[in-house]
Amino acid sequence: MTVDQEARRRAQVLIFDADDTLWENNVVFERVIDDFLAWIDHPTMDRTEIRAILDDIERANAVAHGYGSKVFLRSLGDCLARLRDRPATEAERREIDRLALALVEHRVELMPGVAEALDELAQRHKLLLLTKGDREEQQRKLDACGLLHHFGAAHIVAEKDVDTYRWLVGEHGFEPARAWMIGNSPKSDILPARAAGLNAVFIPNENTWVLEDDELDPTDAGVLRLAAFRDLLDHF
Repeated sequence: MTVDQEARRRAQVLIFDADDTLWENNVVFERVIDDFLAWIDHPTMDRTEIRAILDDIERANAVAHGYGSKVFLRSLGDCLARLRDRPATEAERREIDRLALALVEHRVELMPGVAEALDELAQRHKLLLLTKGDREEQQRKLDACGLLHHFGAAHIVAEKDVDTYRWLVGEHGFEPARAWMIGNSPKSDILPARAAGLNAVFIPNENTWVLEDDELDPTDAGVLRLAAFRDLLDHF
């Protein structure tokens, strides 16, 4: 064990992202998008071109309306309207709802090793949970995950930006330098946490939403990069 690892094993504040860090999430949205692109079957545009349009629409709707399956369904309808150059018909909206049924029925599927790792980490550190999105939708997942007993608090926020992390520091009164934001999203978990003075642990997920991607500084010593969630036990 290195000196840094020994230091990190002493009480820290570990803040966990939820979607695509504790449990799978975006992979379900990606499956719906695949079905949507196949259903559209545009006469002149291929799937890549249509996906680029959908990404732009999702980006705008996230700013205007937030996150979650309701906004996602709105984006699919807006994408169809742009491609057809007319509003979606009632029949088309019903088909979109049918394609996205998996989002409503989706059960929380924990990432490998999450429950076991949290059991151990909670014995040494203060654990917090920070997730963004539709409050009702995120609360449903929190209630179903079976993990809440590990956390001193769980917060659902509209956005995870620098101000959110500064608010979290003030809310719980911890020293940023002894806190770590743990997540899969460079845009929401790593970069704004670092800008607020926290350390961060980046655990990539191959199914991370494209709009959550961003460039990380490979020389930033305040970012620990791990391959899997269970690897946290080797460092904290």
